[in-house]
Amino acid sequence: MEAVEQAGLKPDGSSLQLNSLENRVYDLGMEDGSHVVAKFYRPGRWSREQIEEEHRFLALLAAEEIPVCAPLTLPAGGTIGEAEGIFFALWPRTGGRQTDEFSNEQLKMLGRYLGRIHLAGKSLKFQHRPKLDLHRMVIEPLEAIDKLEMEPHLKSRFSQLAREAGNKYDELSASLTHQTLHGDCHVGNLLFNGERCFFLDFDDALSGPAVQDIWMLLGGDDYGQRLEYLLEGYETFLAFDRRELKLIEPLRALRMVYYAGWIAKRHDDPAFRHTFPHWGTREYWEQEIADLEKQISRFSKVDTVSYAHSINEGEKPVEEWTDSDYFFDM
Repeated sequence: MEAVEQAGLKPDGSSLQLNSLENRVYDLGMEDGSHVVAKFYRPGRWSREQIEEEHRFLALLAAEEIPVCAPLTLPAGGTIGEAEGIFFALWPRTGGRQTDEFSNEQLKMLGRYLGRIHLAGKSLKFQHRPKLDLHRMVIEPLEAIDKLEMEPHLKSRFSQLAREAGNKYDELSASLTHQTLHGDCHVGNLLFNGERCFFLDFDDALSGPAVQDIWMLLGGDDYGQRLEYLLEGYETFLAFDRRELKLIEPLRALRMVYYAGWIAKRHDDPAFRHTFPHWGTREYWEQEIADLEKQISRFSKVDTVSYAHSINEGEKPVEEWTDSDYFFDM
C-alpha cells in the first residue's frame, strides 16, 4: 500500500491477495471507491526493459481494441513503479468468469482474437524479451535442476530426455517464422465477461512460433476438431502455417521440462513448498521421467502431412494429451 501511495494513488486500506505464485498480486481499494490490481514482479526475473516491452505490447493491443488488461499510467508518468528494488505495475480490475470448456463458437472467437493479437504483434519486434528456444526451454531449466540433490541416474535420464525434446524442437522449427506472442495462453489466463473474452497475464510474452499460443488452448483428448474451430477463427485475420502443427508434441515436452526447472528455481519460496509438497522426491522424478518418455514417444508417431490432414478431416490424432499439470501460473 505504501508503494502504491508513493506512486500517487490513494488506497483506502483494504486489500485482497490474488492467486499468483510467480509474482505477488493484490486487489487494492481506493479512497474514491474504485479498485486497482497491483502486481509486484518477482525480483531478478525481468529487467525494466523487458517489462516495458510487455507493457508496450499490451498498449498496442488495447489501441487495436483487443480485449486485454493493459497497465495504468502512474500519476508520476510511465507504467512501472519501483519499491525497494521491486518493480510493480497497476492494472484496472476486470470482472468475469473462467471456464474449463469452450463451445465451438467460443473457440472461433478465441481464434479470431489470437489472430488479431498476432497480427498486431507483427508491428512490434521484441528486443529484450526471451525467445522460445533451446536455451530458455531446456538449458536454463537443466542448469537449475543440476544444482539439486537427487539420485544421479534420475538426473542423468531427465537431462537426456530434455535434450532430446529440445533437439527435436530445434530441428522442426528451424525453417519456421517466430513472432511476438502471449507466450502462456492457457485457459487460466482467459476471463469471460458476457460475449467478450479478456486475455490476461502477458508476463511470459516472448518471440516464438504462432502455434505456441494455440496448443495450450486445446486441452483434453481428441482435440482435432477443436483445433479446426480455433484455426477457422484465427485465419479470419491471419494465415496460419500448418507446418507448425508438427511442433505441438515437442512443445508439450518442452513445457514439462520448463515447468520442472521453474519450480526448481523457486522451491525455497514458502509458497512453492506449500503448493508442491511432493516436488523433488524420488517418486516425483520417476513420474516426470515416465511422463516425458511417453510424450517423446509421440514424436515419431505424428507425420506432419498426415497429422495436418487428419485434423482437417476431423479424425482423431494418433495420441491424445490428457495431462493438465503443466498449466499453473508461471
